[in-house]
Amino acid sequence: MEQRINLTEGKITEKLIKLSLPIMGTSFIQMAYNMIDMIWVGKVGSSSVAAVGTAGFYPWLAMAFIMISKIGGEVKVAQSIGENDLDKTKLYIKSSIEINIILSVFYTMFLVIFNKYLIGFFKLGDVDVINMSRTYLYIISMGMIFYFINPVFTAIFNGMGNSKTPFKINTVGLITNIILDPILILGWFGLPKMGVAGAAIATVIAQVVVSALFIYRIKKNKDGYFKIKIFRNIQLKYYKILYKLGLPVAIQSGMFTLFSMLLGVIVASFGPIAVAVQKVGSQIESISWMTADGLAVALSGFVGQNYGAKKYERINKGCKATFIIAIILGIFNTLILVFLGKYIFTVFIQEEKAIYEGTIYLKILGYSQLFMCIEIITSGAFKGLGRTYIPSVISIVLTGARVPLAYILSKPEMLGLNGVWWSITISSVFKGILLITIFVFLIKLGKLYNVKKEEKLENNKPIKE
Repeated sequence: MEQRINLTEGKITEKLIKLSLPIMGTSFIQMAYNMIDMIWVGKVGSSSVAAVGTAGFYPWLAMAFIMISKIGGEVKVAQSIGENDLDKTKLYIKSSIEINIILSVFYTMFLVIFNKYLIGFFKLGDVDVINMSRTYLYIISMGMIFYFINPVFTAIFNGMGNSKTPFKINTVGLITNIILDPILILGWFGLPKMGVAGAAIATVIAQVVVSALFIYRIKKNKDGYFKIKIFRNIQLKYYKILYKLGLPVAIQSGMFTLFSMLLGVIVASFGPIAVAVQKVGSQIESISWMTADGLAVALSGFVGQNYGAKKYERINKGCKATFIIAIILGIFNTLILVFLGKYIFTVFIQEEKAIYEGTIYLKILGYSQLFMCIEIITSGAFKGLGRTYIPSVISIVLTGARVPLAYILSKPEMLGLNGVWWSITISSVFKGILLITIFVFLIKLGKLYNVKKEEKLENNKPIKE
C-alpha cells in the first residue's frame, strides 16, 4: 500500500515519529469534533454545554463496543503484516469490519429505545437540560453506524503502517464539522437557530463524510488487502481471536465510561456549572491524553509488526525511545495546565464562576499528566504484543477506585467539588507507576514475549541504526 511504513526495518525513532505524527493529528481531529461543538454550544449558554456533555457520555460508552474490533483488528493486522501473510491480513480486516457493523446496529437500537431512561440516569433536575440532552442523543444515534466504523477504518490503516490516509480523511471531516457548527447551532445564513440539535446534526454529517471518503479510498486501493467480501464466508475463528484481544480493552473502556458517569452524577449534584466545567475541562485535558494516545497507537503498531517478525530487541529499543518522549510530553502538559489553565478555559466559557472552577479543575488534573502519559504509552506496548488484559485489569481496578474516593473527598467537610478532581489525579498517578513497574519487571524476567530461549537468542541480534 502506498504511504505504508515498514516498521520492521530502518531507524527506530525516525519510523516511530513518522508514524505517530499523523496518528496524533487524527486523535486531535477526533477530539476536536467535541471541542468545537463545546465552543459554539458554549455561546448559547452553560445549560446547553451541560446537555451536550451529559448526552455525550453515550457516544463515549460506544467506544467500549468499538474497541472489540478496533484493538483486535489493529493488533492482528500489524502482526500478520509483520509475518508477510496477506491472506491472514485480509481475514482480520474483513472480520473486524463485520463485528463492528453488527455491534453498531445493536447499540443504535439500545440508544433509541432507552433514550429517556439513559438521560434520566443523571437526575439533572432541569427540564430544559433534560430535553436538550434527549434531543442530542437521539440525533447522534441516527449516525451511530458511521461513528462506529470510522475508528476501525483508522485502526486498520494504522496497523498497516499507513497513518497518513486516516489523518487526511479525518481532517476533511473536521473541516466539515467546523463549517456546519456555527451555521446550524447559531442559525447563520438565515437558517433557524438549532442549538444542541444543530451540534448533533453537524457531527453526524461530518462522520458520514469521513465514512464515504474511507470507502472511496479503499475501493481505489490497488493492493490485495481490501479485496474482501463483507458477510460472505464468515470465519468465526477470526471473530474469536479479535474478541479475545479486544474484549479486555472493551471492558476497560466501558467500565471507564461507567465510572465517569457515576462521577458525573456526583458532579451534577453541585449544579449545571459544575457539569459544564467537567465537560469543557475534560475536553481541554484531552489534548494531553490524545497526544499520548497517538504515540501509544504508533508504538502498538510498531510492536505488533516487529512481534510478528520476531524482532524482540527492536521492540525493546522502540519502547525506550517512546517512553522518553512520553516523559517530556507529560512534564510539558503539566506546566501548561497548571500555569495557563485560566487563559485556556476562557476560550470556551465566559461565565466568571465557570472560569474560576475550571481553572482549579485543570490545575488539579495537571499534576497527573506525567503518570497518565506513562500509563497510556505502556498500555500501547502491551496491546502491540497482544497482551491487552494486563493494562485493562489495572485500569479497571484503579479507575473504579475513583468513585468511592470521589464520594468521600467531595463531602462538604472535605474538599467539596475539588475532591472529585483529586480522585482522578490520585488514581492516574497510581496507574502510571504500577503499569510501568510491571512492564519493566516482565522484561527483566524475560517473560514479555512468550518465546523460547533459543528463539530469543537467534533474533536478538544487534540492530544497525
